[in-house]
Amino acid sequence: MAVIPAHQRALLNGLGAVLLWSTVATAFKISLAEVSPLGLVTLASMVSWVFLLLVLLVTGEWQKLRELEATPLTRALLLGLLNPGLYYLLLFAAYDLLLAQEAMALNYTWALVLPVLAVPLLRQPLKRNDALAAAISYFGVVIIATRGDLQSLSFSNPLGVSLALGSTLLWALYWIANTKNVVAPIPSLFLNFTAATPLLLAASLWRGELVGLTATGALGASYVGVFEMGVSFILWLRAMRLTDNTARLSTLIFLAPPLSLLLIWAFLGEPIMASTLIGLILILGGLGWQQLSTARLA
Repeated sequence: MAVIPAHQRALLNGLGAVLLWSTVATAFKISLAEVSPLGLVTLASMVSWVFLLLVLLVTGEWQKLRELEATPLTRALLLGLLNPGLYYLLLFAAYDLLLAQEAMALNYTWALVLPVLAVPLLRQPLKRNDALAAAISYFGVVIIATRGDLQSLSFSNPLGVSLALGSTLLWALYWIANTKNVVAPIPSLFLNFTAATPLLLAASLWRGELVGLTATGALGASYVGVFEMGVSFILWLRAMRLTDNTARLSTLIFLAPPLSLLLIWAFLGEPIMASTLIGLILILGGLGWQQLSTARLA
């Protein structure tokens, strides 16, 4: 039996992750029609915690948790307050208020927030190309947020846009905090969920968010928990480990937004607005410029 080369396995794993990412905007919206943002993040976190536990047991990585010292263990647990805790709560609240196409497009700006936050937090200089990429992409954000009405600069849903952009801030903070994390990726993610899930469950029970849960809501939350919070992470991690060209692999991410728009149109019935397309092109253009500049410097 022929052995698939490592670079091809990297490509297959990367494509698998991208295909899953392209489905989540639709899954979020369908689920949020049945359950609140807090209820969705709670249920999805519970499912993901069980999934990650099974992965650790099957792969034998469970042993790594027993070897952890107090400081990295505590750091990994505290990071759970950012992800999945606050990050997904803000993200789901944004999806609840905005069109799926708008929330999805705005979410892709997190990669531009990362180098900006690295300036004060990691004391890294802000490169001119990063600043230009951010300017291009955030012009796209303004187009999406105003639905193309640039003259009035009146946001269609200021709270929804603020929550979407706030979630990108939290996601970037999570990855910056992870630069000092010495725990292996999957055990670390499991610890994140171990800390956040009981707190989310307590908040949901206190507010009665899980009362009257429908089958559609439960299935949607399960899909999000397994595929958005679990399988896609593992597939991308495998792809990054197998690839011999990280920059080339990273370009696969640009496939997710157009695929996501197609699924949003097909399953949610949202007409794709011109402002979303133009704004998304600018956001992806900024990301592409940033990636190209980084590749040239490597």
